[in-house]
Amino acid sequence: MVTPSVKFLCSYGGKILPRYPDGILRYTGGHTRVLSVDPSISFSELLVRMGELCGTSVSLRCQLPMEDLDALVSITCDEDLSNLMEEYDQAECSSMKIRAFLSLHKTASPTPSNHDSTSPKSPSNMPNGCCNSRVSPVFSAKHNTPRPNGYSSCYNKTAARVPCYANVNPGRIQNGNHWTLP
Repeated sequence: MVTPSVKFLCSYGGKILPRYPDGILRYTGGHTRVLSVDPSISFSELLVRMGELCGTSVSLRCQLPMEDLDALVSITCDEDLSNLMEEYDQAECSSMKIRAFLSLHKTASPTPSNHDSTSPKSPSNMPNGCCNSRVSPVFSAKHNTPRPNGYSSCYNKTAARVPCYANVNPGRIQNGNHWTLP
């Protein structure tokens, strides 16, 4: 006797986008594979199998039977997986494949071992101690620019200490790219 298996239609590497002209969501691009597993598979074992399918670790979201792509359910534990399988068992078409969308986890790039603490990207060297993580050169360049002449600096408390400048010369008005007298 053949044991029944559960089939997942696994899509990864693409995007869910609205279709022109009706706006119905469709999965486009990427890859789609069928994965057949034992119904008693654990969540962690399923993630390993799906990761082998994609070549990297993944997170799992599934489409419930008779639902659209705008209502995907995140599967994060054995209970979620059990509830998902129960939903498909109760669906009228028991031979339906479970539609799974895999989000690929990006592998962490190794940090260089010769990281210099005097580097401009070092958070401790950033003005105002604004960040606890690595900062892009564009962001750090904005903080290192001198204050324009004729302006006093102020800081917006809700904008994480990003400087703004106020015109302290009320006799001149900024008009596009030049100053005019009132």
